[in-house]
Amino acid sequence: MPRAVVNGDHVHLTGIRDFDYRTRDDFTVRYEGRDVLLSHLTGLDFYVSYFTQGPVGHTFVSFIFDNAPPLSISIETRPEVGEGFAPLASLFKQFELIYVVGTERDLVRVRTNYRKEAVYLYHLNTSAEDARRLFLVYLARINELADKPEFYHLLTNSCTINIVRYANAAGRPDRFDIRHILNGLIDGYLYNSGRVDTTLPFDELRRLSLINEVAQTADQSPDFSQRIRASLPSFPR
Repeated sequence: MPRAVVNGDHVHLTGIRDFDYRTRDDFTVRYEGRDVLLSHLTGLDFYVSYFTQGPVGHTFVSFIFDNAPPLSISIETRPEVGEGFAPLASLFKQFELIYVVGTERDLVRVRTNYRKEAVYLYHLNTSAEDARRLFLVYLARINELADKPEFYHLLTNSCTINIVRYANAAGRPDRFDIRHILNGLIDGYLYNSGRVDTTLPFDELRRLSLINEVAQTADQSPDFSQRIRASLPSFPR
């Protein structure tokens, strides 16, 4: 399980996942440590990934630093060997909760290149100060889970519900929307609330935000994170 030690501006993280995939089931396991500075955290990006196209998907975020690669955090179930995710079963304490902290060459690439999920990437209109507050909320929860495990729950302790909950804790106005649960529609919610670029029509923004083709081309490139953002609208350059 990942852990974080916060000492003023300095954060030391352990258990950062950086697997090297050959297929979705054949990979080299690799975990690493990383040191980051809160003062260099400048922004926040948001991913929506679809197992199948529809009203339900998976969401996760990447914290953006101006002097280090992005750091992704994905709130997921922690299945046992041979165990697959089942939405109904998740309502009855069948899966542990885990916060996967990892590189985008792992957390993004395994979805775009090996699981063949449709993945959309959006830059959020979030200040550096708000992104830093949110990051600290995440780190506190990561340490709590390392000390005291919890169960995943589709409606109360899941990926998007927790992202919204932590955004509220970091200062976002507390308003519920059904798209927090039907999270395959969450990018429409972000657009309507002005949290992503609205200079383009939503359908056009969404079309341009699909990163599968460029991610598959980038694949093993060390500049994977830069390449998947190179042609996206309204990303800082």
